[in-house]
Amino acid sequence: MHFLCLPEQLSEGQSRGFTINGRALFAVRRTGQVYLYRNRCPHRGIALNWEPNQFLDSSGSLVACGHHGALFLIESGECVAGPCAGEHLDALDCLEDSQGIWLIE
Repeated sequence: MHFLCLPEQLSEGQSRGFTINGRALFAVRRTGQVYLYRNRCPHRGIALNWEPNQFLDSSGSLVACGHHGALFLIESGECVAGPCAGEHLDALDCLEDSQGIWLIE
């Protein structure tokens, strides 16, 4: 397991990026649950965010690709709008406990 951050460092409705062993990842907390994905758009294979820790659309309800506007469901990573509709973000296993949020490998 790899430590990502303390639970209080990922607030409800927020996203945060990480780099673990050279891999770019991001996490989103929604309705108390943490979702973890590889920071890679399935359309072009590039990072989703323009700004650090900015992975959500303006409503905070979808993951957004800052490069071409694709939108993804937070809970499943499915693209619901944009050039990669129907494709998915690469989901990663994570665990949250009182000590932190962890990438499980």
